[in-house]
Amino acid sequence: MASYFEEVEKDGMENSSNKFIAFFIPSLAGGGAERVAVNLTGELSKRGVKVDLVLGEAEGIFLSEMPKEVHIVDLKAKRVLYALPKLICYLKKNRPDFMISSLSHSNIVAVLAVKLSGTKTKILVKEDNTLSLASSNSLIKDWFVRFLVRFFYPMADAVVAVSNGVKDDLVKHAHIRPEKIKIIYSPIITNEMFEKAKEPVLHPWFTSKSIPIIIAVGRLTNQKDFRTLIKAFSLVRKEIEANLVILGEGEERENLEEFSEELGVAEYVYMPGLVDNPYKYMSKADVFVLSSIYEGLPTVLVEALALGLPIVSTDCKSGPREILDNGKYGKLVPMGDAFSMKEAIISCLNGEVYNGERLDEHLNKFKSDYIVDCYINLLDVIKEKSE
Repeated sequence: MASYFEEVEKDGMENSSNKFIAFFIPSLAGGGAERVAVNLTGELSKRGVKVDLVLGEAEGIFLSEMPKEVHIVDLKAKRVLYALPKLICYLKKNRPDFMISSLSHSNIVAVLAVKLSGTKTKILVKEDNTLSLASSNSLIKDWFVRFLVRFFYPMADAVVAVSNGVKDDLVKHAHIRPEKIKIIYSPIITNEMFEKAKEPVLHPWFTSKSIPIIIAVGRLTNQKDFRTLIKAFSLVRKEIEANLVILGEGEERENLEEFSEELGVAEYVYMPGLVDNPYKYMSKADVFVLSSIYEGLPTVLVEALALGLPIVSTDCKSGPREILDNGKYGKLVPMGDAFSMKEAIISCLNGEVYNGERLDEHLNKFKSDYIVDCYINLLDVIKEKSE
């Protein structure tokens, strides 16, 4: 990444105020990509950049967190594809210098909209997930999305991968040329995160804390594999008294609740759904667990690390091994292995934590100021190459 940015030696602050950037994403429903959209647009606006946050539909738990400097554009489209005509109209009317898009399906629509608008807007697509492993309920749909990614991503002025693993996956499975892809981590660590972490949690497990708390955060989907976590937790309970908190909502809620009942641990598992401030829960827990079977760059894992939590994570593609520096800053366990996860959790609860040496330096690459500099420099390179 450094060698790429050396092509243009500029200070991100110096060239930020003369830019007009539109950021396109379906909504601000709770998730890592949506959290990144909030952080990135907010930090860009602090630099004096004119920013429009263009939403397929202006809804979601993060909507209230947007700073007033960011102009929210609501396309009122229930599905991303339905947003295409309105997005074309938006581009023709407002003519932003750059459009940044996030999530595979919206990236495809964004590239198409820019090309059909006839404007000079430059398009940057950001891939947040390991595309070859991402799955829906339809194998045909998955194949079609990957086909469209292979066709449309090369039309973008730049492709940003949020981790080395995501880049490797795009090269291998979407056949994107490596030199087309730039790795920029997500702007995850902000001052606001630490302020929110100080807020109290009123749940009795936290107010009169006498039993250690294991915490996990994410959508209740098959991807996050909370079933393995609950199984591991049931094994932990046979050796150590503990409680489990899972923050998030999704289609697997009923199945996970039934599974907790089957294992006899339902009364020790608390799933409050989407919460507007996960950091206050995370900062007061005793160990953080990521149980996913695939990721891109799991935002919540960086947040947990920055908040000082002992970490247990599956060694899934991609992101955890990069974030934890090959296990230096947290314990990596095989995917779907409840016994190994149990052993790692108990180890953390017994005080066997990672080596925190040079952790601050390691986390710098995820801090919002640094990441915004990377984006501004990349946009400068794109602009200069087009002139």
